[in-house]
Amino acid sequence: MKVNEIMRLRPLALVCGLALFFAATPMVFAQQTPAKNTIKPTLKIQSVPNGAKVKFRGVVMSRDADTFTMRDRNRTDYEVLLTGATSVKSEGSLLRLGIGKKYAMADILRGLIIEVEGRGNSQGQLVADKVRFRESDLRAAITTDTRVNPVEENQERLSGQMDELATIAAEARNEVRQANERITSLDDYDVQETATVNFSLNSAVLSPDAKRQLDALAQKALNAKAYMVEVSGHADSTGSDAKNFVLSQRRAESVIQYLAVTHKIPVRRFVTPMGYGKTEAVADNKTASGRAQNRRVEVKVLLNRGMSQGASTPAAAKQ
Repeated sequence: MKVNEIMRLRPLALVCGLALFFAATPMVFAQQTPAKNTIKPTLKIQSVPNGAKVKFRGVVMSRDADTFTMRDRNRTDYEVLLTGATSVKSEGSLLRLGIGKKYAMADILRGLIIEVEGRGNSQGQLVADKVRFRESDLRAAITTDTRVNPVEENQERLSGQMDELATIAAEARNEVRQANERITSLDDYDVQETATVNFSLNSAVLSPDAKRQLDALAQKALNAKAYMVEVSGHADSTGSDAKNFVLSQRRAESVIQYLAVTHKIPVRRFVTPMGYGKTEAVADNKTASGRAQNRRVEVKVLLNRGMSQGASTPAAAKQ
């Protein structure tokens, strides 16, 4: 090709090259645009040797029905398994004597500073024998978990300050003082599901209809996380007060036995059953229909308000 022809084609090649450059530029910049930061911290679970007896102090980072993940002072994460034998208590002034207030496993919240003692299992989990915490730290965890900001933001704040647990506790206690109006009780639960089953005169035997009602309630309870089941027995005015108290207690225990045996609801999920005798009638004991309504057991599936914050639940009454 002649030199003059090459000179004529050079501007055209330059224009084409620039066009390709600018066409590719948005794609390059789009690829370099930083992805949106995710707030949820990355957990790298450290296995606990099988059979090894260990004790850790750290912060609860995530929570499931029977397990939770905690992070210690060295920013090491462990998965802790709760069982029916796990003792959950607060650290009281008489801690050296083993005296402390008992708490439900549902009270172990994200952000709670705890001490866990137990042994490793074959899955690398720490099977907890004891879980201990200060009541002030529990109030702080409840406040942190019920803030307007997303839970993931709370986790990021906690993750970034794990080196100084005391700093976290001090900040959380300040939040408690600022949010006292929202905290009415450490035992604040919402009712998620209810059922009322009735009994024949002088009987604590569940009828087929009563079992169907309990079957429906159990299915909903098993789909929930960190739930408790409250069972209260009642009687009509027939017979003596002493007899009615015993009968109402037997009715409550009959319901618990059915739910535990038939639907495998762990016994630790049940609040201690109570028989109220005839003291809490819902209908007139002077009529047959009223007495039939009073021969009942009321069952409530409860969710800890700190654990269920932000979840979609039916309108509930305070317990």
